[in-house]
Amino acid sequence: MTMITSNVRSSRLRRWFERRMVACLALATLALLCFVTLSVLVVAAQQTQPNAPPAPPAQGTQPPQPIRATTTLIVEEVEVKDKSGKAVEGLTTNDFVLTEDGVPQTISFVEFQRLEAAAPSAEPAPAAGPVVPTAQRATQAQIAPEVPGDTRYRDHRLLALYFDMSTMQPADQLRAFDAALKFIDTQMDSSVLMAVMTFDSGGAVKVKQDFTGDRAQIRAAMDKLIVGLSQGFDETTTDDSAADTGAAFGQDDAEFNIFNTDRQLAALQTAVQMLGTLNEQKALIYFASGLRLNGTDNQAQLVATTNAALRANVLLDPIDARGLVAEAPLGNATTGSNGGIGMFSGTSALAMTTNFQRSQDTLYALAKDTGGKAMFDFNDLSLGIKQAAEAMSSYYEIGYYPTHTALDGRFHRIKISLKEGLSANLAYRQGYYAGKEFSKFSTADKERQLEEALALGDPVTDINIAMEVNYFQLNGAEYFVPVAVKIPGRELALARRGGASETLIDFIGEVKDDFGNTIQNLRDKLNIKLSDSTAAQLATHPIQYETGFTLLPGKYMIKYLARDAETGRIGTYQMSFVIPNLNKEDKRVPISSVVLSSQRVPLDESIYNVKQKIASESVNPLVLDGQKLIPSVTRVFSKSRDMYIYLQAYERDATSTQPVVAYVSFYQGQVKTFETAPLAVAQGLDAKSKAVPLRFVLPLEKLPPGQYDCQVTVLDPTGQKAAFWQAPVVVIP
Repeated sequence: MTMITSNVRSSRLRRWFERRMVACLALATLALLCFVTLSVLVVAAQQTQPNAPPAPPAQGTQPPQPIRATTTLIVEEVEVKDKSGKAVEGLTTNDFVLTEDGVPQTISFVEFQRLEAAAPSAEPAPAAGPVVPTAQRATQAQIAPEVPGDTRYRDHRLLALYFDMSTMQPADQLRAFDAALKFIDTQMDSSVLMAVMTFDSGGAVKVKQDFTGDRAQIRAAMDKLIVGLSQGFDETTTDDSAADTGAAFGQDDAEFNIFNTDRQLAALQTAVQMLGTLNEQKALIYFASGLRLNGTDNQAQLVATTNAALRANVLLDPIDARGLVAEAPLGNATTGSNGGIGMFSGTSALAMTTNFQRSQDTLYALAKDTGGKAMFDFNDLSLGIKQAAEAMSSYYEIGYYPTHTALDGRFHRIKISLKEGLSANLAYRQGYYAGKEFSKFSTADKERQLEEALALGDPVTDINIAMEVNYFQLNGAEYFVPVAVKIPGRELALARRGGASETLIDFIGEVKDDFGNTIQNLRDKLNIKLSDSTAAQLATHPIQYETGFTLLPGKYMIKYLARDAETGRIGTYQMSFVIPNLNKEDKRVPISSVVLSSQRVPLDESIYNVKQKIASESVNPLVLDGQKLIPSVTRVFSKSRDMYIYLQAYERDATSTQPVVAYVSFYQGQVKTFETAPLAVAQGLDAKSKAVPLRFVLPLEKLPPGQYDCQVTVLDPTGQKAAFWQAPVVVIP
């Protein structure tokens, strides 16, 4: 019985299998016939129109565009506290109402982050997530992004220690490292996860340790931070700095990495963008020896860095690593006295205090604009880390996908409230700037793109720009204002047209007065044709562009955009400047701004605004004997070149030139390292502007490389008046 049953089942299975095989063969044959038929039709169509181009779109219609889908998740961090200041827990998506630009938004998720301080323990805190192998950590360049379902950061305070090694002297570095180790060893609790990041004079932001609660890993990362000698400017070398390729190129591109606050702010922007891969709230502890202001500062970069921190949900907590500093008004044992009557009148002490406070202004602005706290003039730097950790309290993460999808960089205002029947105090960011996507556009769209980028509140800083604005009096009312713009050549693309290499740059800008009224509009296009030799130097030399206009005395703001026409990348420079009314100057010798340069080129080789060419040549005081003085902008000079200094002194009531004496001095700290012989000028008075030109040519081959304060002194023996101008400069080999 068992044998018969087995045979019957085998025969049934065989017949079923044969039927399935026949069906599969039939389907395969049908598919093959369809494929052959389609191929024949395609070949026939190609033979009918072998070279026929695609049909053009009908008139009045646009050609088909690729479909792009953009989805942006916005995460808001909201602190909800009752009247007693305690966090309110247990709220859900049904308890919040969120609008963006007045339009209600659908909340995707609400997650509560409970941040409770625990007593510091001598034992290492447990590591968050899997421990990354040491070899992988040594080569890590980014903060590991947060993947869906990853809960290792939940209910933790995320602190990133960021050491700006480019500004801190060795003593400040040691003080910052000791403070970090003190916090790690004695004040860090189990709620804290810590990362270690650095920025050095090499220009790179490095992640030494990703977020972890393992004290041993953090200490190991700190031990690898070696305190070197001063990250000084005398260590900067270049082999191409002596090359002179005309006005199109300045000195070596290395000058953009020296003596520029924009570079530090751009590095800080990179750091917060790294932290933006995590949705939770983060605090970046920024150790620096101040953020010194100088003539090449870009306010657009400061705004861009602040906006990047807000988008990434990062609180910036700057700590001045210099600690509590007391300046001796007459000089201390390490520096000499500055001499002069200023020692006894108090002006020298006031100047030192003012300069020190100015180095803290930008740090304070970063903290204030991002919701962090700044700690100055305190020797226990670990207190700043502790305060940053304690300032992070429990909060809700509210995520939603906005109804708008345009990456236009515009500001979007957010309003969050609780539904009726619920009462609490809410703290959250009031809005954000959307992302920007500026790529290559058609010719018709390029003008619109530049105008939109100029109007953005969140500046585009893809390209590094340096700018210098000067002023020279033309008559009793007007001033000529030359503007010099310098762009690193390595950031621009070369176009090949007709066998030649070209660099195409579009410029647009505007000048507004103190009331926000537009006084000047600037628009130009720069097309530089390069030979084979100069095209190769574009990778290491910056391009310089100039324009000029006339203004009345007052306070102004200039905003300038430069766009690489090949890639669509944009750079923005924004700064405030003042044109003084020199007619009212009666206590000092009235002088113009001082131009420092290392290049004088024939006028037909210089670069200037094409639209204002004739006007600029006729009134520009930087043009003399068919040659034009090119401002340095970055104030970095090579020993292999002479330094040119130009300024004007004004004698309002004179009918002939009154004798004027001027000289130039170089200081390192309070020590005078070089001084020119006094230059006596007894002729050259301009009858219209009442200007007396003062020109210096300084050989730098005997000056050691390093950072200096360049001071120009102008004396009027007849009127018994003087004027002083000072600015920092850098001399490289």
